[in-house]
Amino acid sequence: MSSGCSDLSPPRPVQRKPPDDQADQFLRRPIGVFDVLTDQTLSIPTLLRAFRGKVVLTWGLTLGETGLMALIPLFTGLAIDGLLAGTLQEFWLLSGLLAMLVVLSVLRRVYDTRVYSAIRVELGVAQVGRGAELAVSALNARVGMGRELVEFLEETLPMVMASVVQLAVSVIILFSFAPMLAGSAILSVFGLMALYALFHRRFFRLNGLLNQQIERQVSILQRRRPEHVLGHLKRLRRREVQLSDTEAILYGLIFVVLLAMILFNLWYGTTNLALSIGAIFAVISYSWEFIDSALALPLTLQHWSRLSEITGRLNQSAARPAPSVARD
Repeated sequence: MSSGCSDLSPPRPVQRKPPDDQADQFLRRPIGVFDVLTDQTLSIPTLLRAFRGKVVLTWGLTLGETGLMALIPLFTGLAIDGLLAGTLQEFWLLSGLLAMLVVLSVLRRVYDTRVYSAIRVELGVAQVGRGAELAVSALNARVGMGRELVEFLEETLPMVMASVVQLAVSVIILFSFAPMLAGSAILSVFGLMALYALFHRRFFRLNGLLNQQIERQVSILQRRRPEHVLGHLKRLRRREVQLSDTEAILYGLIFVVLLAMILFNLWYGTTNLALSIGAIFAVISYSWEFIDSALALPLTLQHWSRLSEITGRLNQSAARPAPSVARD
């Protein structure tokens, strides 16, 4: 038999290059977390389902860091009393606590950056796939808005968790000194929540107007007409000024409520309680920590108002444009 018998083997199948539209569909095919980001409504709960393991770990590190920070005023007060009494045991306990805090804070920040930057990339790719029918101007704006969802997970939610822990610790320790101190703190929280409720609808409406204008930016710039660009930038400026003025009024009222609380605790702690210098320091420190943490609540609600508007906008298709917002 001649060596040419090898020619009788079945021919290899020819691999044809798929058409461009098929190749494009293949490249855009969601894999893994993209199934969630592509098929479901884009929202904070959707991102949590897609990246739950990584996000939970970052939150665990955040809670550990917050717990250590919450103990600093108490240990500082103990260290002050110990040093005045001539002992160093409390001072070294405070030093060890601060060292642990530094190590944990560095580890959390290094890990957070890697996790949330990866989430931004995957969310951006999913948004481009979902917004294939959108105009470039709207898609460009919505990709930027989508990053705000990740910023909420990276910055706002950990801040909320830290604030809740700090609020709870502050109330417990203030209560241990005197129930009246804790009662004034709790009462101030109800006051600031009631104040924010008066401003919620205005924040939602102004954010909607701002986002509508941002979506038009690329198309306006493409026209290269100075008068249109000037009008667009003036409208952006007007919405930003309106938001800033609303924030200024709200937070001015909130500060009045919270500062009244710390002044009351200072007066009550020094005139009605027999406390050491270290204990008075702890009372004032935890009252101030309470103010700092309580301010995160209206800030978070304000951010949530903006994200509520953004979420509805991100999940609108080209066939169903984002709902219009009443203009003032």
